[in-house]
Amino acid sequence: MEKRESFATRFGFIAAAMGQAIGTGNVWRFPRVATGNGGGPFMIAYIVALLVWSIPLLIAEVVIGRRTRKGTVGAFRDFMGEKYTWMGGFVAFVCFALGAYYSVTMGWTLRYFVYGLTGVLKPGIDTQSLWDGFIATPWQGVLFHLISVALAAFVVFRGVQGGIEKASKFMIPTLFVLLIIGMVRALTLPNAVGGLQYLFNPDFSKLLSGKVWLEAFTQSAWSTGAGWGFMITYAVYTKEKEDVAANSFITGFADTSAALIAAMAVIPTIFALAPNNVDDAIGSGNTGLTFVWLAKLFPEMPGGQLVATLFFLAMAFAALTSLYAMYEVVIRNFMDAGWSRKTAATLVVTASFLAGLPSAINVEFLNNQDQVWGVALLVSGLLVSLAIAKYGFEKARLEDINPVSDIHVGRWWNYCVRLFPAMFAVICGWWVYQEFTWYPDTWWNPFETYSPATMFMQWIIAILIFYAYNNVLAKSAGPSNKISA
Repeated sequence: MEKRESFATRFGFIAAAMGQAIGTGNVWRFPRVATGNGGGPFMIAYIVALLVWSIPLLIAEVVIGRRTRKGTVGAFRDFMGEKYTWMGGFVAFVCFALGAYYSVTMGWTLRYFVYGLTGVLKPGIDTQSLWDGFIATPWQGVLFHLISVALAAFVVFRGVQGGIEKASKFMIPTLFVLLIIGMVRALTLPNAVGGLQYLFNPDFSKLLSGKVWLEAFTQSAWSTGAGWGFMITYAVYTKEKEDVAANSFITGFADTSAALIAAMAVIPTIFALAPNNVDDAIGSGNTGLTFVWLAKLFPEMPGGQLVATLFFLAMAFAALTSLYAMYEVVIRNFMDAGWSRKTAATLVVTASFLAGLPSAINVEFLNNQDQVWGVALLVSGLLVSLAIAKYGFEKARLEDINPVSDIHVGRWWNYCVRLFPAMFAVICGWWVYQEFTWYPDTWWNPFETYSPATMFMQWIIAILIFYAYNNVLAKSAGPSNKISA
């Protein structure tokens, strides 16, 4: 039998876990969502979400991965029973679908890093035209999509210790250094303090707004990667006595720290250099904020061309550490089926490149996939919570968490995971309701970019396929490590 791969050090696992969590959403979504939802009140709601949603799910995933030592397919089979194997297949497919377009967005950050290196990002440049020209040129999207896939492939081909661990140990500290450089430079700008006041607005009456809480829980779920299958997969490679609770807390709070540092680089920059256009910048969406406003504003400050270049490099690092984690979720399942890492990685990265071509060519297709599979990640979290429920909350806490954790996990964890289906129903229901309001007349049209119909249609197709092949998946996942529930 092939010797099971493992992380060489605890820091290697933590760095990899932080890498899967810290992505482009920390940089381009968190700052605008935080400021658009009250600032300080949003931060409070976000910390609550971290403690009652994200960290409990991260812990649950590690329990499943450590107990089964399988990828998502084998993990759900052994943890819940063979008839639930399809759930693990769905979780893995969501990661694959996400990775197919995520490499395209990583390619955007690489393109702007190259723009910075070559001096294109300079004072006075029309960044709206630059962005429109780039997006309207399919060959550029495909080229940088290919480069992104190739970089992630280089990591996963080299395995856990030589690839994922080594890359994460380098990129995660470097990412924090780059973000801190951007933050320090932003905070030295005139009127930057006003940006901090805007970011951490203390109007706590907004805590009564349901939208603030829904946005905070959604951002926490998407930002930390809780329930997506990443931690199930990475936990397969941990040592028997690896700390479950402390590592999950570190992952969750490190992700939050990266988001806050990014916000303190982004918002003060906008506030100092475009004080009359703050609302326009914040309301311009992820790509508008990043590739139009920040690409325009960073070069305006002294030394700003270097700051802009480093900023987009940081975003590329954040994207890459998440992208190879998405690949590894799928690769691990093929390896459980007896494939070699080289063969499995070749298939996964090739299929991901091909599946990502429509998104690289047409940004509306990418927007559709982002909506469909972004919300599907909440469904993956629901499936993880159901797996723990079937296994037993108290059993997991007393037998799988506390014996190997420096942090004692109390019954609060049981309650949080037990309540997850209700929290999921509220948050996912809110997103579906929003889509109905976006398309009041054509919500039924599965070809509308953000309609509820397109989301449900693609989910149902994926679920039916995996359910139909449930028994095939169960047999392919290798020898069973049956868990006594």
